[in-house]
Amino acid sequence: MSAPRTPTEAREPRMGPLARLPVFFALAGKRVVLAGGTPAAAWKAELLSAAGADVDVLASELSDEMLAVAADPPQSAIVVHLRGWEASDFAGAAIAVGAFEDDEEAKRFASAARKAGVPVNVIDKPAFCDFSFGSIVNRSPLVIGISTDGAAPVFAQAVRAKLEALIPRGFANWAEAARRWRRDVKTSGLSFAGRRKFWQIFTAHAVTHPDREPAPSDFDTLLARTRDQGAAVDHGSVTLVGAGPGDPELLTLRAVRALQAADVILIDDLVAPEILDFARREAKKMLVGKTGGAPSCKQDEINALMVSLAKAGKRVVRLKGGDPMIFGRAGEEIAACRAAGIAVEVVPGISAAQGAASRLGLSLTHRKLARRVQYLTAHADNGRLPADIDWASLADPSTTTVVYMPKRTLAELAATAMARGLAPDTPAFAVANATQPQQQVIAGTTADIAVRLDEAAPEGPVLVMIGRALAEAAQPSAVDGAEAPPLQEGRVSARGA
Repeated sequence: MSAPRTPTEAREPRMGPLARLPVFFALAGKRVVLAGGTPAAAWKAELLSAAGADVDVLASELSDEMLAVAADPPQSAIVVHLRGWEASDFAGAAIAVGAFEDDEEAKRFASAARKAGVPVNVIDKPAFCDFSFGSIVNRSPLVIGISTDGAAPVFAQAVRAKLEALIPRGFANWAEAARRWRRDVKTSGLSFAGRRKFWQIFTAHAVTHPDREPAPSDFDTLLARTRDQGAAVDHGSVTLVGAGPGDPELLTLRAVRALQAADVILIDDLVAPEILDFARREAKKMLVGKTGGAPSCKQDEINALMVSLAKAGKRVVRLKGGDPMIFGRAGEEIAACRAAGIAVEVVPGISAAQGAASRLGLSLTHRKLARRVQYLTAHADNGRLPADIDWASLADPSTTTVVYMPKRTLAELAATAMARGLAPDTPAFAVANATQPQQQVIAGTTADIAVRLDEAAPEGPVLVMIGRALAEAAQPSAVDGAEAPPLQEGRVSARGA
């Protein structure tokens, strides 16, 4: 039996190092100094005008591009002064931008701007810059800036192109509607929880209708939908969310939405830390792990905590590795919520078995080798092998068996299965940390997989797959070969029979 453990608040992960702090200047009605008349300077003049700045261009010579944008600015005026810049030009400026070939002139411009207390950017000369522009995806008022700190501008442009393709242009209209409606929502009489629910409904509606122009009737409809939920909006809820086997890219969109709406997240030990990058930063994170052989929180305590938080009006996410409905004690937690009258829903996740099979390139239901797949736990409440295993189904050569929590009981399970008819040479794989960068694969047979697993002694969650459907991946060339595509993502130990 594992030692007792109490739920503890998880330490918020610190922000990783940033090459640049992404900030957005509010320039509407403010004056900007732009020194230079080159095509590059013309592009900056266009951006600045589009942001509402009054742009003073200081240059003795003007490119055709600068003449064109000055004659037809996107928003605010671009005023050209046919002369070089002077120190007095910085007085009252919000920012300063320069375009210079000569480093000495660039240095002089930057020094004069800083002396006047004006943030400065010198185009393509990061050594003289207080800020950078980056690549822009414009769905204003939704604006996305992308920076590589000058290291790879082409890469930033590629990322921008991806985002341009992913984000419908109609989002600009919905973002503008959100700005118009914000005051009306605040004065609508909705509670704080109700206002947040309105914006969740609004967002879901905008995502599904990106190309339709928002109308006043949309606001009325969304407000009515929020009010129709009545007191339920102000009450807490519990959502059981499957975090998948570890790779954050395997999260479902619904799981991401739940994490971003949570007030409190109760986290299993088996959840990869990277998953929490998708969570709302303001959410309280609590560790309520249950780990075989290690100190674990009691299930009754987890249920009570979950219910008490929801009764206090919190949106609680119970975050579980894999799929919550597969050996995740979801049934007990759902029953506890229903008994307390708490709204509960389940967001399924990619199971560890599915994740491991995908990384190995295996079909668990190969039509010529397997008629069914079964999931089996090798760990009962007392920490021993369960006494009610259907050994006949495990020995069936047409079955693929996935064994969860096998570390301590695998040798006994394999020996009993072989005694009950499972062929000793049946292919078997143990997979630790499935789908994660540190994934480790141990290949063998039913006869020796327990020994191989003990020798490898992997850290982290492990599952074992047994069955004839694994035969192709069990070949030496597939296991030992570094060039074998299915296993390149993880480390492989031993070799198949």
